[in-house]
Amino acid sequence: MTLRALVTGANGLIAGALAKRLVPAYEVAARSHAQLDISDAAAVRRAVEEVRPDLIINGAVIGVDLCERDPALADAVNVQGPRFLAEAAERVGAEMMHFSSNYVFGGDGESFLTVQDDARPVNEYGRTKLTGEMAVNDACSRSFIIRTSWVFGRGKSSFLSGVDGELRAGRPVSAINDIWASTTYVHDLVARILEVLPHRLYRTYHLVNAGVCSYEEFAQEAARFAGVSDRDADRLIRAVSEKDAVRSPRPTFTPMRCVVSEGLGLAPMRSWRDALREYVQRDSPR
Repeated sequence: MTLRALVTGANGLIAGALAKRLVPAYEVAARSHAQLDISDAAAVRRAVEEVRPDLIINGAVIGVDLCERDPALADAVNVQGPRFLAEAAERVGAEMMHFSSNYVFGGDGESFLTVQDDARPVNEYGRTKLTGEMAVNDACSRSFIIRTSWVFGRGKSSFLSGVDGELRAGRPVSAINDIWASTTYVHDLVARILEVLPHRLYRTYHLVNAGVCSYEEFAQEAARFAGVSDRDADRLIRAVSEKDAVRSPRPTFTPMRCVVSEGLGLAPMRSWRDALREYVQRDSPR
């Protein structure tokens, strides 16, 4: 019998990629925000009753800076919506997978962060993502929490996904040089999720490519893989400090390590450099 999955936020990078890869193991009902507003409890209930999923994947997203500007919206999307989905999952006996972020951490340490480390978010995005994790765990007995970080891939408009294209075109970029984290290639993230799912171990996972970098280091490597000369890269990449960025606060140092995956016998995901090389040379828009 084919299993069924309900995927929310399906226009997003992670949810969209995962929805495609779940086929044919799952019959996938992919819902964009326009098709399903997860902050509408009645709409969530109707969707779950219609699909009767074995797995609900919440990929609904809202930007970090928008969360700071609109805390009520952040609470609706990052806390209330996940809670409604988790409650619905529990009612129909489904598993629940909810995506969270490295931004649940304060980022003032010097080591890779595991689930044993205290979560002390510094912005509204992180605070609501952390509360959303707790809401999902409280409401659904079979829930996976997937914390990931700085995700890049084709189909997302962001610095990480587009810096190689900007540099190829000879356009200058500003890259922050004093914030460090793990980066994650969306295809590697999806591949690891498909490895984790069959174990049915309902825990919090840190799924990221190995290593740590700043935005500046990421841009420098992207330039190299894109065939941009060192001279041009030096000219085009302008290093800036986080304090000069006009945006909400970010944690300073949040690379992550997944002790749960290690316990399952899964090797660390490949290095961010290897993942970036593949993206730039094979998958990035030209």
